[in-house]
Amino acid sequence: MTKASTLSLDLSSTVMLLLLAAVWGGSFFFGEIALSEVPPLTITLHRVIWAVPVLALVVLCKGIAVRRSLRVWGAYLVMGALNNAIPFSLIFWGQTQIESGLASILNGTTAMFAAVVAGLLLPDEPLTAKKIIGAALGIAGVAFIMGPSALTEFNPSNLAQLAILGATLSYAFAGVWGKTALAGQPPLMNALGMLVGSTALMIPIVFMFDGLPSLSLSVGVWGALIGMAVLSTALAYFLYFAILVRAGAANLLLVTLLIPPFAIGLGVLFLGEEIGLEAWIGFAIIALGFAVTDGRIVSFLFRKITT
Repeated sequence: MTKASTLSLDLSSTVMLLLLAAVWGGSFFFGEIALSEVPPLTITLHRVIWAVPVLALVVLCKGIAVRRSLRVWGAYLVMGALNNAIPFSLIFWGQTQIESGLASILNGTTAMFAAVVAGLLLPDEPLTAKKIIGAALGIAGVAFIMGPSALTEFNPSNLAQLAILGATLSYAFAGVWGKTALAGQPPLMNALGMLVGSTALMIPIVFMFDGLPSLSLSVGVWGALIGMAVLSTALAYFLYFAILVRAGAANLLLVTLLIPPFAIGLGVLFLGEEIGLEAWIGFAIIALGFAVTDGRIVSFLFRKITT
């Protein structure tokens, strides 16, 4: 048994996991508020650019050396594209057409798609039956949410849902890239590097498509943008790696199922959103797919049945 497999969720790790789910779930809520005055690409720029000094301060306080290798910074640029610039932009654009809670549910397929992409591209993470079944259930959950109209008629909301799925695939490829190109680098430095990389990518893109960002925004929108950068990005990365060390990658994946309840709750309480029955059923199917991919719940039930 490996050391990672013996790690478990103690009270402090559980609290941090719930806090991580809350701040990541809050990103959908903050995004919905920001979209009232700011276009999606510019929101992505705000999210990454204001997170850079916060995380840089953490890296400095921890005495982590800033990498000077051009190869490493090139890898950070790619990681910034795959893990920040592309998925954030797709999610925020998707939220122009669908509710924040529904976007978070669709984002819940990330773990299953990541397992399949890793299985196809990484020799030490082979594609197994449970990964394939889990991904199939995830797709089934998404199909249930989108409904048969997705195949028979054009609907902007369906396109938005596909954009969210595109974001999850980008996250999946980011995981593979990080493991192959950034293995051995300090995790928090990786987080800072990809934020710098995504900022460098988003500045010219925003200037080209949205123009010079306006600073004349309402207090509420500024609060949402800063909250998204400081809480949902900088703090989230700090919590992510802290939980990874304390509880291991397998337990950290549980955050996937905890994000939607927080995002949905914030949307219902403060934005007046309503989540339909088909979305809840779809979420249940996606959650089942996660359980199959993760394997621990299925193994536990199998042991109970056979003993």
